[in-house]
Amino acid sequence: MFRQQIARRFHALASSKHFNITPEIKHAIANKSPVVALESTIISHGMPYPQNVQTARDVQDIVRSQGAIPATIAILDGHVHIGLEDQELEQLGKMGHQAQKTSRRDLALVLAKRGSGATTVASTMILARAAGIPVFVTGGIGGVHRGADQSFDISADLTELGKTPVAVICAGVKSILDVEKTLEVLETQGVSVTTIGKSQRFPAFYTPDSGFDSPSRVDDPSEAANIIFANHTLELNSGMVFAVPIPEDQAADTQSIQRFIDIAIAEARSNDISGKDETPFLLKRIAELTKGESLAANIALVKNNAKVGAKIAVELSKRVAENNINSNI
Repeated sequence: MFRQQIARRFHALASSKHFNITPEIKHAIANKSPVVALESTIISHGMPYPQNVQTARDVQDIVRSQGAIPATIAILDGHVHIGLEDQELEQLGKMGHQAQKTSRRDLALVLAKRGSGATTVASTMILARAAGIPVFVTGGIGGVHRGADQSFDISADLTELGKTPVAVICAGVKSILDVEKTLEVLETQGVSVTTIGKSQRFPAFYTPDSGFDSPSRVDDPSEAANIIFANHTLELNSGMVFAVPIPEDQAADTQSIQRFIDIAIAEARSNDISGKDETPFLLKRIAELTKGESLAANIALVKNNAKVGAKIAVELSKRVAENNINSNI
C-alpha cells in the first residue's frame, strides 16, 4: 500500500499523453532514470542570441555529465515539447521575444492558438509534473516585486510552488525583487526553502548572500534528495526550493550590482514597464549597465545549478529504485 501511494507521486499525469516527449526522456522516466526539467524562458527572454542557445546546450551537457537526462520544456506550434532537439533550441533562441512568455494563465491560450511559448518557472513546473519529472533546474525563481504593496505584482511562481510537487533548484530569487517579502510568501504557501552548502544564507541570484537566511540548510545533493522523497511520501502536494549560491569567484560585486539594479528599476518605472515585461527588461538593462558582468554571472549560476540539480536527480532516482517504485508513462 505504501509503495502504491508513493508511486502515484512519481507517475505521469493523463495530460502528458498529449505531449511530444522525446523517446530518450520517455524511456528514462519509464525506467526510473534521473531526468532534469529545464525551462525555456531563459532561452527566449533571459539572454541574447547566440549566448542563449550556447548556454542551453552547455547546461544540457552538464546535466548529462552528471548522469541525468536533460528535458528542456517549451511550446512550439501549439504542442508541448518535453525535450528539445538541437534545431528546436536554435529555433527558440532565434525567436527570442516572439515566443510568448508563458506562465500558468497562458498555457491554454498558447496551445489553443497553436502558438509558440517559452515556459516560466510556474508553467515548467506544471508540465514537468504532468510528464512525471520531479526535479527542475532554473536560474532564479520569480517573487515579490519591489513596490508590491502598491502594485500587487507577485510572481505566479510562488503560488505554483505552493501546489505543485516539483523541486526547483535555483540561485535564489532574482535580486531585482524583494527577497525578504518573497521568503515570507513562500512560507505562507507552505514551501520548503533550503540552501545547499556550508552557509544557511539565502542567495540573491548574482551574489551568494541576500542578507537573509533560508529556513533550513543541507550539506549536499544526497540530503536534498531525501527531502524531496519525504515530500512525496507525505503527499504534501507542494513544491520545494533548493537554493544554490553562485560560487564566490563567479559572483558579481554586491555593491555595484545593487546600484545598477536600482538604476534599471527606476528606468522601468519611468517607462511604465511592468508585469511580465519587467523582468526581461531589467535583466537586459542590467547586463548593459554592467557591461556584460551580470550576464556572465547569470550564465555561471545556471551552469552551477545544473550540476547540483543533476546530482539531486541522480540521488532521487536511487531512492525511487530502492523502494521499487514503478513510474511508467
